[in-house]
Amino acid sequence: MGIADDAVEIRARGWRTLAALHGLIETELERALGVVELSVVEYTVLDALDRQDGWHMRMQQLARAAALSPSATTRLVNRLEDRGLLTRVLCADDRRGIYTELTAAGRSLYERARPVHDEALERVLADAEKQPELAPVVDALHGVALPA
Repeated sequence: MGIADDAVEIRARGWRTLAALHGLIETELERALGVVELSVVEYTVLDALDRQDGWHMRMQQLARAAALSPSATTRLVNRLEDRGLLTRVLCADDRRGIYTELTAAGRSLYERARPVHDEALERVLADAEKQPELAPVVDALHGVALPA
């Protein structure tokens, strides 16, 4: 095995470790958020919209925030809109543009779900940190600086 092969294997091992941690986190968050009747991706959408400080997002921005295709985003927005958690607004400047924003019910559910999400995330990261193969990735996450 040459140096280039070693580098590829190191990256592959890193990716597998990251994927394993992601799977643990996703599983725990799905279980925890089930208590408030939200999936992880639904929570992600509510979180992205809440971070807009009362503003709205275009559908393609929401798709990027949730890491979904445009069609999957539309289906998800339809479900959340049917539940009364968000609403769509036509862009005044561009009739083709559609914005999405939280409703009062969506904001209320998000406020109930956020501590559940945050506690579950903290718990699963603390558990993962005790596993030698996952600890370096968890340490790296703790070292990520938040934007000012």
